[in-house]
Amino acid sequence: MASKKKKAAKAGAGAIGAAQAARSNPYVQRLVDDDELRANLRTAYESAKKAYERMSNGKGPAKAILDDKKTQKELREAASSLKDAADSLRGAKRKKKGGLGRKLLILAVGAGLALGLSEGLRKKVLDALFGAEEEFEYTSTTTPSSTGTSTAVGTA
Repeated sequence: MASKKKKAAKAGAGAIGAAQAARSNPYVQRLVDDDELRANLRTAYESAKKAYERMSNGKGPAKAILDDKKTQKELREAASSLKDAADSLRGAKRKKKGGLGRKLLILAVGAGLALGLSEGLRKKVLDALFGAEEEFEYTSTTTPSSTGTSTAVGTA
């Protein structure tokens, strides 16, 4: 009987140690505190469960994955939720939209449209880049030949 008491005490000590380890684990603490993390994990589980049910309906998993749009949607949703949960656990901060690159792209597109639509602005930019265009008159150094009457040289 003494051995059963020792085993029970040992198991109890192990359970207490596991509970203390779980309590001090930062991931477990974040899971307990973060509602959004729990919601992401729940959504991922539910989506994966629905996708599994659709894949095991007798048609075969390959056909379900390749042909069934609902299965693809469920798998996509499960993957997205798992990614969000992993990012939340890692403490990764979400990128804010509209950074410097995006602003530069919008500026370049706007400048291109302005140049394409405004002839005056286009002339100013070309003058600034290549210098002002000089105006000149073209005069021919050759005399035009007469086409109406032809005179023979040397006939009198």
